[in-house]
Amino acid sequence: MLFKLVFLGTSGTVPCAERNPSAIFVQYSKHRFLFDCGEGAQRQIIIYKLGFRNLDNIFITHMHTDHFIGLFGLIETFSLNGRKKDLNFYTPSPEILEALFEIFGYENLDFELKVKKASDGDEICFPGFKIVVFKTEHIVQSVGYALIEQDSRKFEREKALSLGIPPGPIYAKLKRGEIVLWNGKIVTPDMVLGDLKKGRRIVYTGDTRPSERTVKIAEKADLLIHDASFGEELKEWAIETGHSTAKEAAEIAKKANVKRLILTHISSRYSKNFEKLLEEARSVFENTDLAEDFLEIRLI
Repeated sequence: MLFKLVFLGTSGTVPCAERNPSAIFVQYSKHRFLFDCGEGAQRQIIIYKLGFRNLDNIFITHMHTDHFIGLFGLIETFSLNGRKKDLNFYTPSPEILEALFEIFGYENLDFELKVKKASDGDEICFPGFKIVVFKTEHIVQSVGYALIEQDSRKFEREKALSLGIPPGPIYAKLKRGEIVLWNGKIVTPDMVLGDLKKGRRIVYTGDTRPSERTVKIAEKADLLIHDASFGEELKEWAIETGHSTAKEAAEIAKKANVKRLILTHISSRYSKNFEKLLEEARSVFENTDLAEDFLEIRLI
């Protein structure tokens, strides 16, 4: 199953020549999502030729403009392109987004803008996976999101054939975990399914201080995408503004025993000198990389 991420914006707070504000495109099977939608996000989508098809759900971590201001241009584009399907938004502060949509006069669109509150512990379920909301620690109400794939077991056709079961609807029932009756014998899924395969997991924090809630939700994740706005020399500023240093992000990754850490939301002061951040993080957690605009990652 295709599981792809493209970083559309990796800058902290303001854009710079090398980086757009925060936005991450995620594709899982036919589903497409945006996690945050900073200024210029739709232009980044066009440049990278991702397209807008099946982009029906947008998850906003918090209502600072560098994480949501790109929504308005995107909505206008959808309207000009004749969109009819509803567009879903998730945010910890729905009242702000709803008020802005009203100010912009979006009540007369040909599609509905559905704004939903994202609270700690919420689960938004899709076929084969879910997105879990978790509380983060910023200077305004904020959340992160974890995309968690269901555990699965491969259907082993040879086992089914050896039991005399021909291809057909019964295969589908066994794949779904149902017990079936075939030629007077009970056939259980265990008889035709392979070993359990752990579902993949990515965790995106948005802007945050380090927190134990992040450690818990990111435990053994395939990928942790964590705020790393500053280096250790600006730790006090990170604390004051509700952000993390690269080293602190690495400490979270180490505690959570994740497979890979990606640093993002990089302050513009490091736009041409980000090696310092990488060195600080890798001194704690070696498998760390720093996101750049248009970095593409595929989970296998």
